[in-house]
Amino acid sequence: MSPSPVDELCEFLRFPSVSTSAERSGDLVACAEWLSRRFSRAGLESRVVPTPGHPVVLAKSRPRPGLRTVLIYGHYDVQPVDPVELWESPPFEPSIRDGVIYARGSADNKGQIFAHVLGVAQTLEEKGELPVNVIFLVEGEEEVGSSHLEDFLKAHREELQCDVIAVSDTGMVGAGIPTLTYGLRGVAALELKVSGPSRDLHSGIFGGAVANPLSVVARLVAALHDADGRVAIPGFYDAVEPLAEWEREAWAALPMGERELLELTGAPGLTGEPGYNARERIWARPTAEVNGIGGGFQGAGTKTVIPSHGFAKVTFRLVPQQEPEKILEAARAFLEARCPAGVRLEVDLGHAGQPYLMDPRGEWGGAATRALERTFGGQVALIREGGSIPIINTFERVLGVETLLLGLALPDCRAHSPNENFPVANFLAGIRLNQELLTELGSAE
Repeated sequence: MSPSPVDELCEFLRFPSVSTSAERSGDLVACAEWLSRRFSRAGLESRVVPTPGHPVVLAKSRPRPGLRTVLIYGHYDVQPVDPVELWESPPFEPSIRDGVIYARGSADNKGQIFAHVLGVAQTLEEKGELPVNVIFLVEGEEEVGSSHLEDFLKAHREELQCDVIAVSDTGMVGAGIPTLTYGLRGVAALELKVSGPSRDLHSGIFGGAVANPLSVVARLVAALHDADGRVAIPGFYDAVEPLAEWEREAWAALPMGERELLELTGAPGLTGEPGYNARERIWARPTAEVNGIGGGFQGAGTKTVIPSHGFAKVTFRLVPQQEPEKILEAARAFLEARCPAGVRLEVDLGHAGQPYLMDPRGEWGGAATRALERTFGGQVALIREGGSIPIINTFERVLGVETLLLGLALPDCRAHSPNENFPVANFLAGIRLNQELLTELGSAE
């Protein structure tokens, strides 16, 4: 007797494929090989392709001339599980409670990509052929920045030629609400370090005569925003395009308002750039965020020192038309211009990813919308998301095609957190969505 779809997903979830951990490299290879075998059983030509990092699983249906080709992307690697003590059940022993699967990777991204795998497998089993040619590209390094995937795309560009790409690695705006994401914010990161004395100094003996690096870090970080909460870096908003009126109207009609956002986040209140509501700020406005700050004495009690150095980690979320490299250079110049005498400032520019935007009302967006409607019923929510998936822009740049983002995770899926979860109903709906989507893409005009 064949295992059920849920049983197969649980088997997939048991692999501790944590890409950030060197000691898990064997588990990542084992997970990739398991997935490749599943593709082969479905009737696809599949292989595990080594990279300088973790391998890529590449699978293809038997090519049929005259059909469109759809590339389906996902990843089999997962985030670390820490803090493990906050999990209500072991993160790599899937537990189903009240119709929800709890396990690391259940929503991000194993549950979502495996729904597509089974959608194709079931269609081939029932009909013997697909309405389109299909390529699966499932990588093992998404959670560490997909550092080798662009080179992989360039090296395999010819065999990856396709008409459109489908990805389920985003979310739904609410339970039962079909959602098409047509925009993502980009990201740009930097770290600043302020150094002062060659060692920590006694704050009584030297205080008032030697600059305190932590105070300088605090002032530099505070200077990133003006009193109204707008980013104060000159030129930061120059390329930002205003929201289209249809977007503001469509988003205003969606659930998940500010009250629900407060409940979801546990924050005591909302804030942000004036003139925009919370959803608009998250989906369509750029930001500067301090992700970490430190230096000096961190233990219990008091230690009266002037620290030798302090640091801060900053990321910018960017919207279409903003160029990450230009933003980082502007940020560096801004910080250097405001660094006072008596300390040394180092600004290390980090990773960057381009924003992404497509027309959800075009040919491919229309096909995706119809597939979502038939799968879930009801009106499709057309949204942008505040997060970043840099590889989506890379797909467009290297392969020259658009990507459809069809999320299946719910807002409370706890991706990257303890007790990550994915409703069984959404997983099964994802199988149907794959079948509806491929049918629509095969006949789209």
